[in-house]
Amino acid sequence: MAKYHRPRRGSLAFSPRKRAKKEVCRIRRETRVEGKLLQGFAGYKAGMTHVLVRDSIKGSPTYGQDVFTPVTVIEAPPMRVEGVRIYRVTPYGLKALTEAWKEQQLSRIEDAIAKYDGDELELRVIAATQPALISGVPKKKSDVMELMMSGDVNRDYDYVKERLNGEISVKDVFEAGDFVDVTAVTRGKGFQGPVKRWGVKIQNAKAQRAGRGRHVGTLGPWRPARVRWFVPQAGQTGYHQRTEYNKLILKIGEDGSEITPEGGFVKYGIVRNEYLLLKGSVPGPKKRLIRMNLSIRPHPEFRSSEITFICTASQQGCRKA
Repeated sequence: MAKYHRPRRGSLAFSPRKRAKKEVCRIRRETRVEGKLLQGFAGYKAGMTHVLVRDSIKGSPTYGQDVFTPVTVIEAPPMRVEGVRIYRVTPYGLKALTEAWKEQQLSRIEDAIAKYDGDELELRVIAATQPALISGVPKKKSDVMELMMSGDVNRDYDYVKERLNGEISVKDVFEAGDFVDVTAVTRGKGFQGPVKRWGVKIQNAKAQRAGRGRHVGTLGPWRPARVRWFVPQAGQTGYHQRTEYNKLILKIGEDGSEITPEGGFVKYGIVRNEYLLLKGSVPGPKKRLIRMNLSIRPHPEFRSSEITFICTASQQGCRKA
């Protein structure tokens, strides 16, 4: 008789499944997209709606037809350039050399570039969001983060020198048709059992009558005399940092009334700043900080698609459209 075998319940790739340290996600990557000075931006999740997009992919069964597409609305007001930090690339990672938070301190950056002329250097922008401009996010404290740049130190320095203590718009970084990697902290679900947390199988009725229907079948063998770390058990579920790849930007707009439903987004309100329409869903609940970076993985070639309809029906109750 063949050995019974199946894949394990739940992935170990995300272990340990504990709460994220902070909602400002850290982006760990070195690859850049050529031709772009800034590699990322940040905004806040407003909610979801649906649009009708004219299919422009030749050979598709729906070519030339309007296709129902769910989209996520990200409100992205301008970000302030608070400072700039320069790193030296070493075999052990990046080593911070110095930073400048105002125009009078830029000489520090110039001195570092001159001192380490033969070394590989990297410049990054210290940028801050402006949640005070958003009516749907109940906080005023900015979220501060580093934004990766092109890697050409002299070109990056000239760009930062012009915009230090100024603002950058989402249109300076992205355009409609770009693919982005979206990073955010997922919706927290608290302490949950192994069935919800790992997807283990619910036991039969006999075990349920004994009060063990939603337990894991076994905690392991007698030896070693301990519970191994990979045994599915109850614990924290949700509120983890996750990244979803290759999200298509369908539209970047300035007039929030174009996409705000009647009565506003539930638990968010009215979009009053620049916004992005991302195809599909993104991690996290409404009001969550969403970090977007230009996609570095293979993705389909995008052909410009025309948005023929954006649903703005009320989401307060039963929707009519």
